[in-house]
Amino acid sequence: MNLYSTIILAALIAAFLLELVSEMLNLRALKSELPAEFEAVYEVDKYRKSQDYTRTQAKFGLVSSAFDIAVLLVFWFSGGFNLIDKFVRSFDFGSIVTGLLFIGLLLLLKTIISLPFSIYSTFVIEERFGFNRTTPLTYVSDMLKGVALTVLLGGPLLGAIIAFFEYAGTGGWFYGWLAVTAFTLLVQFVAPTWIMPLFNKFTPLGEGDLRSAIMDYAASVRFPLDNLFVMDGSKRSSKSNAFFTGFGKNRRIALFDTLIEKHTVAELVAVLAHEIGHYKKRHVIQGMLIGIVHMGILFYLLSIFLGHKGLFEAFFMEEISVYAGLIFFSLLFTPLELVLSLFMHGLSRRNEYEADRFAMETTGSGDAMVAALKKLSVHNLSNLTPHPFYVFLNYSHPPLLQRIAAIRCSDSPGTSQ
Repeated sequence: MNLYSTIILAALIAAFLLELVSEMLNLRALKSELPAEFEAVYEVDKYRKSQDYTRTQAKFGLVSSAFDIAVLLVFWFSGGFNLIDKFVRSFDFGSIVTGLLFIGLLLLLKTIISLPFSIYSTFVIEERFGFNRTTPLTYVSDMLKGVALTVLLGGPLLGAIIAFFEYAGTGGWFYGWLAVTAFTLLVQFVAPTWIMPLFNKFTPLGEGDLRSAIMDYAASVRFPLDNLFVMDGSKRSSKSNAFFTGFGKNRRIALFDTLIEKHTVAELVAVLAHEIGHYKKRHVIQGMLIGIVHMGILFYLLSIFLGHKGLFEAFFMEEISVYAGLIFFSLLFTPLELVLSLFMHGLSRRNEYEADRFAMETTGSGDAMVAALKKLSVHNLSNLTPHPFYVFLNYSHPPLLQRIAAIRCSDSPGTSQ
């Protein structure tokens, strides 16, 4: 083992230990008493079911993570990366095609190894708790479509990145960064109309009280809203959600059909107001810009480490290559990615509070938003009492009770905004 091996191995073990500690603390934080805020909406039996769901998901997650690390370590220290490299090089296709085969085979192996866990999660755990509505046919179809999109969209992008690092000299990282940035923006633009409909059906929200209320609200906040859709989320799960995606003329807001079934018009308008709040407060652009800067830093660092022979020796490689360096650098970058994820989660939680305030201020009251959040948490069996350390590591949204408290505080007469 060299320095690179030590750093990567330590990072993998540290990440797992953090997950283990946070899950244990989170499970200990479960409270048998139903929080007073939910006494009117949560039946005791269902509250216990939500805690059982949290425990089951935590145990499954730990087993899955431990298995993934064990497989990686066995593959790594048995020289698996070098064996695959020698295999793909034997075809003598050239560096770009060889790189695509190398990374493609690794992704295929990872998919096959993780498939039993994915199947168990969907058809055993989610089925047990009443969420799963995915049929085996839909599951297989989703997987095949995902593979096809990865090959058709990801393949050319990956090939371009390898080519830039191979042939563009010291500026290769910059051209690779530009390519990924352009690809990201293009996908954001076309995904709502070309990619997402491959997986779900999006039906324009029909005329009626709900559409009228939403359009009136959108007009009141000067938000042009032409693309308002109902998504058949019930095709895969009974869980509820809503989301905003895309930009320009291709932006759209989608409400899950399961969400519409469970909520009043006022609650749905509040949920929509929250999503519009993210747009109005420029959270979407903010996240995109941070992602672009992050990618630029990553590509620059990659250009430095690709020339370090020790990185390849750490994985018992006989040949140095750009494509293998992409994989190894992603593992080396694990500690920095963890730090970045903590920053992004914290920023996201702050943005959620801000979107909640926007919804409350523009609808005139926080009551509908609170009611909607409560119903969502009950229906989705959310954990009402997560441990702060678990929230710090994993939550992109504030804990529900804290969100409700913040809304009530902002909604109180005399509260300054």
